[in-house]
Parts: sequence; C-alpha cells; structure tokens
Amino acid sequence: MSRTLGLDEARRIALAAQGFAARRPGLTGEARIRRLIERLGLLQIDSVNVLVRAHYLPLFSRLGSYDRTILDRLAAHHGRRVRPAGRRLFEYWGHEASLLPVSAQPLLRWRMARARSGKGVWQGVRAVAEARPDLVARIHDEIRDRGPLSAGDLTAPEKGQGGWWGWSDSKTVLEWLFWTGEITAAGRRGFERVYDLTERVLPPEIVNAATPDPAEAAARLTAHAAGALGIATATDLRDYWRLPVDLANTALARLVEAGDLVPVSVEGWRPQAYLTRDAVLPRKVAARALLVPFDPLIFERSRTERLFGFRYRIEIYTPAHKRLHGYYVLPFLLGDRLAARVDLKAERATGCLLVRSAHLEPTSEPGATAAALAQELVALAGWLGLSRVTVEPDNPFDRLLRSALAPLA
Repeated sequence: MSRTLGLDEARRIALAAQGFAARRPGLTGEARIRRLIERLGLLQIDSVNVLVRAHYLPLFSRLGSYDRTILDRLAAHHGRRVRPAGRRLFEYWGHEASLLPVSAQPLLRWRMARARSGKGVWQGVRAVAEARPDLVARIHDEIRDRGPLSAGDLTAPEKGQGGWWGWSDSKTVLEWLFWTGEITAAGRRGFERVYDLTERVLPPEIVNAATPDPAEAAARLTAHAAGALGIATATDLRDYWRLPVDLANTALARLVEAGDLVPVSVEGWRPQAYLTRDAVLPRKVAARALLVPFDPLIFERSRTERLFGFRYRIEIYTPAHKRLHGYYVLPFLLGDRLAARVDLKAERATGCLLVRSAHLEPTSEPGATAAALAQELVALAGWLGLSRVTVEPDNPFDRLLRSALAPLA
C-alpha cells in the first residue's frame, strides 16, 4: 500500500522543492542566482512587458531584490557579449521558450533531431522550411559568414506577409534553424534574438559533449522535473519539459524502478502521485511572493488547482469585458497558500506600480493578506525602480490594501 500524504504536506513539499521554504537572502550575487536557475532548470521567456519580462520575476519571487544585469550577463541579453567559454545560459524550447543552463543542451538534442524530421515543430515553420530549402541554406550560410545576426540584419530581409504570425519567410526559417539546433541565440537586443551558429555560442565542452539517447535524456529531464516539483503526477512531470508521451512514460517507469520516484497518494488527488526520493517536508513555509504567470510553481494550471484550490487562467487574450481578474494577473503566495491575485502594470514614465485590480481568495484573512501584499508590492516597486504603488479600483479589499500601503509610502 502506498503512502498517503495530506494536501497541506504536498503543498509544503512542492514549495520547498521550488525554493520557497528558505528565508530570502539579504544579498544576492551571481553564484546564488546560478544555483537557483540550476534548481529550477529553466526560466520561461515571454514577450509581454506590462510589468517586467517574465524570466526576471521567478528569481525575485524567491530571492528578493537582485541585480537584473547579472541575469542579462548570464544570458547575453541587451547587447552584452559573452565568450562561449563563459556562457552559462542559452535559449531553447524547455517548457516553452526558455533560458536554460548550458548543461541542459545535450539533453535536448533529441528535440532538435525530431524537429529536423518534422516532429514537434510548429506546422507553419515546418511548411516554410520544406517549401524553401534554398532559403534555409542561404540564411544558414549568411549567419555562418556574417553572424551574429538578427532577422533585420539579414541581406535584403523580407517583410512579413501576414502569414505565420505575420513573419516573413526569412524570420520563419530562422525559427526553423533555431528549433533544429543549427543556430541559437547569441544574445538579444531589446527583445529581438541575435542568432549565430550553435558551435560558436556554446562552450566547447558542451558542443563536444556526447549526445545521450532519447530515453536516457528523458529520464534525466524527468528526474530534474521531479526534483524541482517535489511531488507530482505523471502529467506534471511530463509537462515540465514538455516531453512526448512515449519518452515520458518510459522515463517514469525507469525512475520508479530505480527508487528515485516513490508512488504515493495525496488527499483529494485522483491521479497517482510520485514523490522524489530526496523530497523535503518542512514543518512550516513562511513565503511571501508575487508569482509571474509563467513561474514554474504555477505554469501547469491543473497542478496549481490541485495543490492550492486556485483556479488560474491568464486573460491577456480574453476581451477586456470578459476578464474575471484582469490583464496581467499575478497570484500572491502567503505562507503555503495562494491568498490573493493582483493585476499589475509598471507605469515607467510616471514611476508608478499600478494595481489595476486586486482579489482576495475566499479562505484568506483580509487584513493580514492586505498587510503582507502591501509589503511585497513596495518591495517589487523598489526593485523595478518605481517610486510608488497606486491602487486603482475601489472595493473592500482594495481599500484595505490602500490603507496598508499608506504607512509604507
């Protein structure tokens, strides 16, 4: 008979695995940032910049204020040049588009190989690559001869024709070469990728590392996901690295047989759960954090609902009049519960962190939640270089939040 865990125990295990059980450090340097990224395995990238780019916030949520230029340097963003030998992060498809430790690159080569065979790659990207092999060869050779290059740097770049996301064929071919691993991001200018040959971007020891067979790579990725999640279902484990079902099932069976994952039951969960052998169950979690929608604690929405009883959907693409909670809503973690959610916007021109809506969860205590949320909003504003926090709407919880902010101004 498998062990049964209470839901509160499962939550604490999950939060500890994600780095929320430890006290935030006073000072955060590069070594601590690198350790946390290795622990999480990935930082998801997203284009929305209404608050701050998505890959920056998971580190703040766990570490508190840190120097974002450290992450920029590790990722070679914003024109920062990094020699291959010193590169620590690279971009590829992890969960979605992600910043990843360079050590993960050999474990994802099976995904690059599948893309070359037309599997697991967006249909529109594959269609252009198959229809225009001459363009694929020309762009590859131009990057080889002139790189690093952005889409706009290509010789006579085509204009978008309103097809695949409005991309030109040249931009689409760049994505194909990126997906197949022949080129990668040498850095970014703003949010625009600058591409170069993969062997000129990654450290030589990574380029020359042996390529694991797909089953071995999937087992190692699943083991990492298990460590980052603490306790998870088969679907949770597969979703973390977006593994195909065949590889994920084989990897799970292998890890269970080896004793690295232990089948358990969790109170209220219908699916089978798996506990990592090294899982930590803290007696208490005293976290306080705002979570970007793409944070690995919550990016699998069904898991978020199972763990926290918190139904969460990002509403960016929902028409404004149909949104329930707002445009860019961040759940607020307090202790071991998701206690509230806030729709935030950084108004950089006026130096204001704007709360466009705030919603208290039904089981949360209003006064304590407002006080803790106010402290976190002030800390977030300071980290973003904003001078004040303004609560825009007016309902009972908003008024509590406004009152809690007043002495912190």
